[in-house]
Amino acid sequence: MVEALGVAVVGFGWMGRVHTQAYARVRHHYPHLALRPELVTVAEEVPGRAEEAAAQFGFASTTRDWREVVADPRVHAVSITAPNFLHREIAVAMAGAGKHIWVEKPVGLSADDARAVADAVAGAGVQGAVGFNYRNAPAVETARDLIAAGEIGTVTHARLRFFSDYAAHPEGALTWRYERERGGSGVLGDLASHGADLARFLLGDIASLTADTAVFLPQRARPAAATAGHARATGGELGPVENEDYVNCLLRFASGARGVLEACRVSVGEQNNYGFEVHGTRGAVFWDFRRLNELRVSRGTEYQDQPVSTVYVGPGHGEFAAFQPGAANAMGYDDLKVVEAHRFLRSIAEGAPYGATLPDAVHSAAVLEAMARSAERGTWVSPETSG
Repeated sequence: MVEALGVAVVGFGWMGRVHTQAYARVRHHYPHLALRPELVTVAEEVPGRAEEAAAQFGFASTTRDWREVVADPRVHAVSITAPNFLHREIAVAMAGAGKHIWVEKPVGLSADDARAVADAVAGAGVQGAVGFNYRNAPAVETARDLIAAGEIGTVTHARLRFFSDYAAHPEGALTWRYERERGGSGVLGDLASHGADLARFLLGDIASLTADTAVFLPQRARPAAATAGHARATGGELGPVENEDYVNCLLRFASGARGVLEACRVSVGEQNNYGFEVHGTRGAVFWDFRRLNELRVSRGTEYQDQPVSTVYVGPGHGEFAAFQPGAANAMGYDDLKVVEAHRFLRSIAEGAPYGATLPDAVHSAAVLEAMARSAERGTWVSPETSG
């Protein structure tokens, strides 16, 4: 018998919408899932936004105060898609109330925030998932399998890139994302957090690193009203951008491999140019998010002039079979969140973690803090991943 599970979404910007759609779709793609998510309530402080969400998606109730969700006995699992500065307080409270949590990266403003949430989840005996969605792409999981199987030999070096133009417009509004107190680190927490997670997911722990950061658009206009996404503002009072637009980082992995991680949120001409290149002693693998369902692979014994083939992922790769019947049929970004929702709900049903967890968020946050320390000191540093 399928058991109903009351879920809530806290914060209903774009990511709250993506989580909600994932809950609505998850049993379409995973019909044997033992749980059936039911949309109990949505919490959003912007007037009218929660009511719009309820009307569109069918939440049974709405609130402007997330604390009401903590006390709601109908709610057993919560998606936390509010701004970064609220992650820790909300997640710790929800876990303390015995509710499972699916929280968006970077899980707070610091590694201490991520550790506090991880400790709360572990102490409460609930399940916790984190929104590192790019690792869910079937091509990425296939790349990891190829690397682990030694198909490209011993990994020697890798490059990970996360370039976007979402903050490139000089009229982009000075929202919480650009403030230390509410947004924490800039492009580090937003994009490099995914890079740090993918680096570890594919290649193992990072032993040390050295980084450089920069702010290229130092001022933005304050918005006159509530914003969602990456809105523009004109004519408002100018304020300082307090966190990073850009980071470039050299990595040394525990395995001995070397790497480069580069991320920028103001890259004109780059629309979500995310991906990686991993080179080994006998081959290489290449992935580009904009060609989500393709993996370029070079392997064999030729070494010099060795060809590169394009693999179109299919039902034998990752979670592809839950979405499409044959290779080269396209999956999209929102599908990666459905995979994430399934793994979160499966974790709850089986009492064991699947997918990205809070300890993964702690590792990523520790790498980000190491980047910031390195940029400030101009030296190599090691991530502090322990509590």
